[in-house]
Amino acid sequence: MTLTVTHARRAGGPACLRLAGELDMSTSPQLNAAIDRLAADGERYLLIDLTELTFCDSTGIAAFIRGDNRASADGGWLRVTGAGGRVARVLQVTGLAEVLRYDADTPDLASPFRP
Repeated sequence: MTLTVTHARRAGGPACLRLAGELDMSTSPQLNAAIDRLAADGERYLLIDLTELTFCDSTGIAAFIRGDNRASADGGWLRVTGAGGRVARVLQVTGLAEVLRYDADTPDLASPFRP
């Protein structure tokens, strides 16, 4: 299973990460590391684009919660956008969609990844 984490900076907006592939026990450390690097760089606001994420298990959910807790502790937030299919369903069923104020489409915030 593979996961690609792409980072983009957006002037005047949140730091953006795009996840592609599968987020599970073997790949969630990549997401945790990316969030930790951004936090160490002083980023308090983080948007994660899930448009290309095809799978997310409980360790992926835990990574989102960990990232949100870390951002909140620094006075910021973590938000997710763009999930589809099973990933969107996981966010809804677990209640994470509400906690992270999930929005299926936030193109103005995720624009670093769009032409």
